[in-house]
Amino acid sequence: MAYETIDFKVDARVARLTLNRPERLNSFTVQMHEEVADALGRLEQGLEEARVLVLTGAGRGFCAGQDLGDRAVAPGQALDLGESVEKRYNPLIRRLTSLSMPVIARVNGVAAGAGANIALACDIVVAARSARFIQSFAAIGLIPDSGGTWVLPRLVGQARALGLALTGDPLPAEQAEAWGLIWKAVDDNRLDEEVDALAARFAAGPTRGLAAIKRMIRESWGHTLDQDLDLQRDAMRDLGYSEDYREGVAAFMEKRKPAFRGK
Repeated sequence: MAYETIDFKVDARVARLTLNRPERLNSFTVQMHEEVADALGRLEQGLEEARVLVLTGAGRGFCAGQDLGDRAVAPGQALDLGESVEKRYNPLIRRLTSLSMPVIARVNGVAAGAGANIALACDIVVAARSARFIQSFAAIGLIPDSGGTWVLPRLVGQARALGLALTGDPLPAEQAEAWGLIWKAVDDNRLDEEVDALAARFAAGPTRGLAAIKRMIRESWGHTLDQDLDLQRDAMRDLGYSEDYREGVAAFMEKRKPAFRGK
């Protein structure tokens, strides 16, 4: 597929997916959804030599959510938003959270509506200090979709989740970090340095182990402690037979940098 609304490239085992509609703050259209789905499919199918994904936006914003002009409602007309969520946004969130590699959100500016929750669906969120997170749904009579009502109370608690969702007030990146909503807020001129260092670290890391960490922490919400202890046992047994574990131990004993193969 030739991409027109995104930029997708892989270099040094780092995949970079850039939402590329800067004139519309990278808001989603049907075409953008299709192109993002195609790029993520390439990663899922192993068609690209990537061990980490960086998701970001072009220009001055990360993503302003849905482009309302792409599904404008004429006076007196009704629109099935549930269909849009089911066909477009839910699959996107599921793919980001289940992708078998770390996903870094590089939040370079405003992340609003579904754009905020797409960022929060990533495994690690690094934001420029000038960035803001806005749950803008209430202003048009909607609820935080794209995982919003699920992830917000789990990250910041019910009181703050309700405040963010009901008011739609912008949350500065620095406050988002203090509340535990994101991993880190950094000076704008250090955003690329921070993200690139993380991406390089994961790209050189033990891929299977990192994927297992991601999967198990995300799935733990639905487990009891006893269930998770059993799953930890199974994962440790599986990973203990991996080449990366053997290489990691050998490198530690030999006091050298490990050369993980990601298998």
